[in-house]
Amino acid sequence: MSEYPSSPVEPSDGEHPGTEDAVQDTGEDAIGQRNRRLAHTGVARAEELLMSRYGIPSRQEAFDLLRTTSQRFNIKLHVLADVAVRLPTPEAQAPHWAPSRPRRPEPSMPALRASGPGRVGYGAVLKTALEQTLRLTGAEMGNVQLVENGILRMERHTGLDRPFTDYFAFVATSTTSCAQAAEEVRQVTVKDVAASDVFDEGSRKTILDAGSQACHSVPLLAPNGAVRGMISSHHERPLNDLSPDRLGALHELGRQVGLWLSWHRSTVVPSALDHLHRTVTGRN
Repeated sequence: MSEYPSSPVEPSDGEHPGTEDAVQDTGEDAIGQRNRRLAHTGVARAEELLMSRYGIPSRQEAFDLLRTTSQRFNIKLHVLADVAVRLPTPEAQAPHWAPSRPRRPEPSMPALRASGPGRVGYGAVLKTALEQTLRLTGAEMGNVQLVENGILRMERHTGLDRPFTDYFAFVATSTTSCAQAAEEVRQVTVKDVAASDVFDEGSRKTILDAGSQACHSVPLLAPNGAVRGMISSHHERPLNDLSPDRLGALHELGRQVGLWLSWHRSTVVPSALDHLHRTVTGRN
């Protein structure tokens, strides 16, 4: 199975899709424009924050600072930007971007058979979580979405075609099983996509065209019960009920991954922002 991470983000004041990625159909073009706009929203807000807070003169310089920091700490650019705009803005003389706090240990994830603290990262966690979900559900297609700016953003996928991943790159409405699972904070099984009333017709057609006849969505839960994201499996044939044991294993996987994502956003990402803050203010 091939597997793909999310696409990189360009500076918010310039969109540079390659010629080979140009779309011909009007509907596909509208989806592409939507995806570029939503992909740039969080980064643009972080650029504005840096320009306002530190007097950085241009979006390009602010973007370069965010990109350099994300690469140094191996953090997705859009994740760094999203946490930056959600934390309190640091004071100029403050030693840290975020208030200093003891660094919490990385949560263990036995459901993912992780090899131990410090040996897995953001991409590896999502990749392994998707693989384990597909193993438990018996599927070969699936995707991981994380909540960002109040919507689900696709972060990783396997076995799904380009029209599918473009169409569902960002999900904000309740006309999909993943959005329903997020709203109701529970696992959702669609046994037969063609006959289900969960989807609008555009979503249904895109899923069926990708070869998916059924799907199952698993919430990734933060310690406070909030939904951090969603893992969905897609099946080539209509699906029967999953066994209680498998549903229980999937719930535990979602709990452990959600806990890890919460740790990553509250521990790893603020450390990167502290470095950015010290870099701009000239602090050691």
